Amino acid sequence: MFTFLLVVHAIIAALLVAVILMQKSEGGGLTTGGSPSGLMSARGAADFLTRATAVLAGLFIVMSIALAVIAANRGGSSIDTSLARPATPPPAANAPVDPAADPIGNLTGADNGAVPLAR
Repeated sequence: MFTFLLVVHAIIAALLVAVILMQKSEGGGLTTGGSPSGLMSARGAADFLTRATAVLAGLFIVMSIALAVIAANRGGSSIDTSLARPATPPPAANAPVDPAADPIGNLTGADNGAVPLAR
């Protein structure tokens, strides 16, 4: 149901963009005009596009609120910890260091002429 409403919401958004772009603005808009009589006259087209914009904008807002409510009420509110790394405390300053675990000598402070690796 959520996916269906999301697709409908995307279609409404695309139609809203198209209707807004078809309206005549101060610069002319994207419309090429029409017949001078009937519904698609200059005045009739402007009224139709204005009403269509208002209806699509209202539907867009209602769908946005409905999708937010549905998403908030879905059961997937837990955090996925499948990729979380286990927390390890940093080594203590006076703790003995196992040389086998530190082959480069970064933990013991031994320089040995080696350049430390960039991390």
